[in-house]
Amino acid sequence: MDLGGRRVVVGVAGGIAAYKAAELVRALVKAGAEVRVVMTEAAQKFVTPLTMQALSQHPVATDTFDLTQEATIGHIQLADRAELLVIAPATADVIARLAHGLANDLLTTVALACRAPLLLAPAMNVNMWRHPATRANLKTLVERGVHTVGPDAGELACGWIGEGRLIEAAQIAEACGALLGPRDWAGRRVVVTAGPTFEPIDPVRFIGNRSTGKMGFAIAARAARRGAEVTLVAGPTSLPTPPGVRRVDVETARQMREATLAAVEGAAMVVMTAAVADYRPSVEAPEKLKKADLGDTPAVALMKNPDILAELKGRAPVVIGFAAETEDVERHAAEKLRQKGCDLIVANDVSEAGSGFGTDTNRVMLLGRDGSVERLPLLNKDEVAERILDRARALLGPAEAVA
Repeated sequence: MDLGGRRVVVGVAGGIAAYKAAELVRALVKAGAEVRVVMTEAAQKFVTPLTMQALSQHPVATDTFDLTQEATIGHIQLADRAELLVIAPATADVIARLAHGLANDLLTTVALACRAPLLLAPAMNVNMWRHPATRANLKTLVERGVHTVGPDAGELACGWIGEGRLIEAAQIAEACGALLGPRDWAGRRVVVTAGPTFEPIDPVRFIGNRSTGKMGFAIAARAARRGAEVTLVAGPTSLPTPPGVRRVDVETARQMREATLAAVEGAAMVVMTAAVADYRPSVEAPEKLKKADLGDTPAVALMKNPDILAELKGRAPVVIGFAAETEDVERHAAEKLRQKGCDLIVANDVSEAGSGFGTDTNRVMLLGRDGSVERLPLLNKDEVAERILDRARALLGPAEAVA
């Protein structure tokens, strides 16, 4: 990660995890960033400003009404110079004050005046994290375009076990790097489909598949970070909505088709990562089918679902399909590329360890219409998403370049 010369303001709020902010400052400085630190009064109870000053190599801002600090680097100057404001730990109190637009200390004043992206790394007791007020406040901030990373789950300082632990400094630094990365999709609309579809047999049972949506959600998140206006059409999944992404939840293939075609108008790219069911029951029973009525060898008659990927041909400058295979991956993916008329097919062997459904990693090959085949090593899905976006950006060509 290279953050050479990038200007980052690190806000430290008052929680036991405040000591971990020192590691974050160290990581950002090591990556080349110019780091300024703002600490709340409560944060100074856990870690001293002198520590943060030594690590950042800059004076630490602590008080709006300190004339010396204001003369050296005032709160408006901090806000104006920042290319990114990251608050770690972001306590329940700070999240609440930010959600309500309060500016009653230096940190919230800087946040309110700052026009740069805001990244929150929450940390608090698990019950505070799960409280409806905290959830509502965070939802409000995310809807305004605030980014979040974490929290982690595990044993907390208070003795409870659950969500609320500050995510590791290296992961926060990585999120900072992503937000300070290229904005080469700014001004472009992108549609991503993700997850499985569930095709009902009756009100209780359905035909589905093992897709979790992780790959599609990673692409949507990374595209949004790179400036795209993203619509994510999501099948049934428990994954949280990525910051800055508009999400449309669907269940069946027909619902996914309707939502995707409605969103594609004016899009620069459509990425069909969803594992759409090829077939659905020809009849959906209105009531739960009873085992006693089905006999020993029940049969379900199937009918074809619409082929969404094939319908997308020519509807956007770049159309990308996915091919989840278990054998002869390249040949099957090349056939799909020809049949569907895609610009790019992303293929993987879902039977391979670390490359199947539900994993955090993937090993894919990218097959282009020009006959090119690019084989990527095993990467985490965020890295795969970046490589796909890089390839798609190149496919848009110089005429589509973003200033």
